[in-house]
Amino acid sequence: MAQCLRPTMLLLLLLWLLLRWSSPAAQNRCVDAAEACTADTRCQRLRTEYVAQCLGRAAPGGCPRARCRRALRRFFARGPLALTHALLFCPCGSPGCAERRRQTFVPACAFSGPGPAPPSCIAPLDACEHSRVCRPRLLAFQAFCSPAPSSPDGCHPDQAPNCLRAYAGLVGTVVTPNYLDNVSARVAPWCHCGVSGNRQEECEAFRGLFTRNRCLDGAIKAFDSGWPPVLQDQLDSHQDLEHRLLQVSSADGPLEGCSMFSMLLVLALQLLF
Repeated sequence: MAQCLRPTMLLLLLLWLLLRWSSPAAQNRCVDAAEACTADTRCQRLRTEYVAQCLGRAAPGGCPRARCRRALRRFFARGPLALTHALLFCPCGSPGCAERRRQTFVPACAFSGPGPAPPSCIAPLDACEHSRVCRPRLLAFQAFCSPAPSSPDGCHPDQAPNCLRAYAGLVGTVVTPNYLDNVSARVAPWCHCGVSGNRQEECEAFRGLFTRNRCLDGAIKAFDSGWPPVLQDQLDSHQDLEHRLLQVSSADGPLEGCSMFSMLLVLALQLLF
């Protein structure tokens, strides 16, 4: 019976991993992205910085918005591109995943506020146009994400990576965009066009850069289809775990009386991978 102890323990470990990786959290791409960032020293350091800043308190009921946004700009400018984009554009198929994605950069401080209701988009647009930080980033976003009527699909060829980079560059500015809910991939700054007076058309055009932009939508979908290479190292680590477990299970050669455990071990491995 003692001879069966090692395969028994291995089987229990594999069954635990099976339950863990088959849970809803394990199928959450945003959780995968967060774990990959945590495993990368530079990504984790920059992410910890912006979380600390954005969760800080400048005054009762407020937050250090300027410091929060500065730390966010630093994260997207200096962090590993594949990992920062994986956090921002992780594909979701459930409300839980989409809500985690929406909360990626502490939107209560970086996205919404300072008032309880969103302002007219004219206010952040004017502030952006007079900002040395925001204005060039908005111009880049307009250049790289604007539709091209002359192109067959309405967008410039191979523009998706530049469009996503330009979109990420707006995070941490006065026109910071974010996902609007946890049931879709719709994005927009925290503003509306309900009370824009004689600048209604200008307001709608600005907000439409986010809400009615087929090229931005297409770029986000293109990132979805290119997801596997982004976290290939993490997938490779799962395959390496399988290899090491098989090595351990066969290290002492065949064990008499343990054929049932061996069969269960193989079945568990097949389910896991």
